[in-house]
Amino acid sequence: MYGIDLYNYAYWWESHEVFEAFWHAAGHDTEQGNFFQALIQFAAANLKRFLGNEQAAQKLARSGLVRLQGLPQLYMGIDVIAFSEACRVIPTPRASSTPYQIRLALEPPSSLKASKI
Repeated sequence: MYGIDLYNYAYWWESHEVFEAFWHAAGHDTEQGNFFQALIQFAAANLKRFLGNEQAAQKLARSGLVRLQGLPQLYMGIDVIAFSEACRVIPTPRASSTPYQIRLALEPPSSLKASKI
């Protein structure tokens, strides 16, 4: 949660550091490690965009999207599909553009809820 809060409040370098610690702890070649590396890349993409390096931001965002492929829809409290879709629609840089945000899924998406018979 702490890393996500840092990320959502535009402390991208700091969130990158938190996610990186989890990445090392989870192992670089694990599903969790891959997930944390994607979050690292999105944090770095937002920082690059803020610093005016749109080309690097786009490259990092694309790399992060690739890492999210194959994960379940709900992973570690995050709706991966909704997050991926939000990141795919990368707006052209403007002063008013909002960076990609991580939203915690407080309940499972309707497609994952058990149907009541």
